[in-house]
Amino acid sequence: MRTLYPEIGHNHEYFLDVGEGHQIYVEESGNPHGIPVLFVHGGPGGGCGAVHRRYFNPERYRIILFDQRGCGQSTPHATLNHNETGYLVSDMERIREFLGIDQWLLFGGSWGSTLSLVYAETHPERVAGMILRGIFLCREQDIRWFYQQGASALFPDYWQDFLEQIPASERDDLVSAYYRRLTSSNELAQMQAAKAWSVWEGRCSTLIPNHSVVDHFSDPHFALAMARIEAHYFVHKAFLAPDQILRDAHRLKDIPITLVHGRYDVVCPVEQAWSLQQALPHAELHIVREAGHSALEPGIIDNLIHATDHFAERRA
Repeated sequence: MRTLYPEIGHNHEYFLDVGEGHQIYVEESGNPHGIPVLFVHGGPGGGCGAVHRRYFNPERYRIILFDQRGCGQSTPHATLNHNETGYLVSDMERIREFLGIDQWLLFGGSWGSTLSLVYAETHPERVAGMILRGIFLCREQDIRWFYQQGASALFPDYWQDFLEQIPASERDDLVSAYYRRLTSSNELAQMQAAKAWSVWEGRCSTLIPNHSVVDHFSDPHFALAMARIEAHYFVHKAFLAPDQILRDAHRLKDIPITLVHGRYDVVCPVEQAWSLQQALPHAELHIVREAGHSALEPGIIDNLIHATDHFAERRA
């Protein structure tokens, strides 16, 4: 079974001015002359970390990480102003042009798969391939599954903690109820809601309980950006048209695509990967037994490393 590549530092880092007051953190590592790959993180609002460099052979890949608007090292932190899907797609294009890249491999998981798909459907000529994990189509039914009714039946104990922040009178629309608290002027209410929202996701992300994952999701700096930005996107239906990703999937017919999804993914059930593969018959779908949603589970890591190695071999 494959494991992550050894830890490496970055070669360069930038703070790219993309307008509207946003500064986007971008870094490069690995081989400056290697295959360009863009790591597209989840959330929205999750940000990148050093571990994300380790899915790629640093001798073969020019590894590019960036923090989307409002999260990670990008500034201003946890802001919702001018923070929509269309802006993120434009930011990705700005990064590509800034780095002088003609085509790149997109590597994204969860919301990172969503954003990668929207970018590729907008700019298919710029995408050499896609490796996507924990597919999130961001349809209304997908958001409701995790934040209203569905996952709640599998983790009723964790769900009770999520519910406790919201009075019974507002529980018919939990995303909106949380959004009101996360955008209120009461900083204490914001932080309490942010931690409950983020910890709910962290607790459900792994097949086997993982305290380090939950600790990461409960970190106040991380939780505030994650919760505020996710709620902002989800209350606005991700700023996408209904079924937009599946509707426009035909635009990806010439792009090599590998999909990796945990069989027991509770955050983004495997039906989403299955539906995407039905719309993209040429895509390879690997359903990983004994895995949930997290990119750090052994079976998921194994499949992702095989996919990046295989892509590099094909490009040799």
